[in-house]
Amino acid sequence: MLIADDLDKLLDILPNFIRIPLEKNSTRKQLIEVVIDLGRRPEARFPSRPEYLSLKHLSWSDLDYCIKRVGSFSGDNRAGLEKTLHRISCIRNRQGNIIGLTCRVGRAIFGTISIIRDLLETQESILVLGKPGVGKTTAIREIARVLADEMEKRVVIIDTSNEIAGDGDIPHPSIGRARRMQVMRPELQHQVMIEAVENHMPEVIIIDEIGTELEAIAARTIAERGVQLVGTAHGNCLKSLTKNPTLVDLIGGIQQVTLGDDEAKRRGTQKSILERKASPAFQVAIEIHDRSNWVVHEKVEHTIDQILQGEQILEQKRRLEPSGKNIIESVLVLQAEIRNSIDANLHWRELSEPLSINQKEKKKETTNNLGISYYAKGSILNLPDLKPVIWVYLYSIDPKTFKEWVNSFRWPIISTHQIDKADVVLGLRSALKQNTKLRQIAKRRKMRVYTIPNNSRLQIVRSLQRILNVYFHENT
Repeated sequence: MLIADDLDKLLDILPNFIRIPLEKNSTRKQLIEVVIDLGRRPEARFPSRPEYLSLKHLSWSDLDYCIKRVGSFSGDNRAGLEKTLHRISCIRNRQGNIIGLTCRVGRAIFGTISIIRDLLETQESILVLGKPGVGKTTAIREIARVLADEMEKRVVIIDTSNEIAGDGDIPHPSIGRARRMQVMRPELQHQVMIEAVENHMPEVIIIDEIGTELEAIAARTIAERGVQLVGTAHGNCLKSLTKNPTLVDLIGGIQQVTLGDDEAKRRGTQKSILERKASPAFQVAIEIHDRSNWVVHEKVEHTIDQILQGEQILEQKRRLEPSGKNIIESVLVLQAEIRNSIDANLHWRELSEPLSINQKEKKKETTNNLGISYYAKGSILNLPDLKPVIWVYLYSIDPKTFKEWVNSFRWPIISTHQIDKADVVLGLRSALKQNTKLRQIAKRRKMRVYTIPNNSRLQIVRSLQRILNVYFHENT
């Protein structure tokens, strides 16, 4: 992995009492930014810690020294150094005078997107998500180079703050053959996006920091014209966009739909539900958690549908090992709404190694034939010796949904169609009320009967949790 940062050019704009400590710092190659505020000590920020650079407090003359050595500040209070990727942002007082500078180090990291190289070859639009400073801009800069040079695409970069291709009229060589369109004012970014499609015939458009509703609409328009998009947006995860009214159009938009009685009963949901409005502008979403751990959603429309329906989400986790090896894992993730409904006192985990047990508290460990230990209120529950699993007779409950959740939690529960083999009965409340015979059989066999109001996944999970709690407490 090759890194080019032109750090010396950034240090040249700083006063000597700031520049010299940085030049002597052994970890300067990891420098993220330098913060300069009037009346305060200069501060360098590294990935692991901040560090003061001098005992001297900054004066007006120190700030003026830096300002005269950078380009002019644009409407978004950002400037740059010509032929570099560094960004200098200013803080102004009420009179418009600059009283602080944030000097962000810009780096071109070649090879950083090897972890998602296969996704670029699909020619689908890609949305990159992540919190500020996690490396989104660095990633799409390398994506632009790979698409333009190695895949020979016609690539146009919409460079609003000159962060992707650097300051000045000549773009930084890190973008390869890709072309760059600068934006005069940030509020005009959506117009330049459309202009790029109409005037320059691109196959791929790169957009950094989609942040307004007009830009989201422009992205949808471009996608509908058959142009591949690669864009970034602030957000920790894909689910956060469903709650962002400004950017929700990027994932197809969300609308509230009222179902009929029969349809709501068939789905096992409420009559008023949320659904995706249209196809997403981006088919692939990438969440950057840190520089070597990324989460990929290869089918955004399916993931959004699962989020809105409260289902499990299949996440593809990719990580880059220090050796350069790429690791891909697929993980089923339980949504917070379901996870929070599970009793916090009941935990389970697969036994991969022997547990250390505190003899003073007289805790015992017992596992069933699935290799699982059950915990309650901080101590381990003993599973009954007579029955390794609980047999549940289902009545008017979707067996597929039931099995899906039992398997995902690896609970010791099995559904059965034979009432004489069952330990408990679980059924839909409205249906069980009408089946007098089933209630009489359950009463005669002294079986517990559990009812749920609908077939929703949340109701099924809660009922299973209740069955586990009651069953294990009675048999321990």
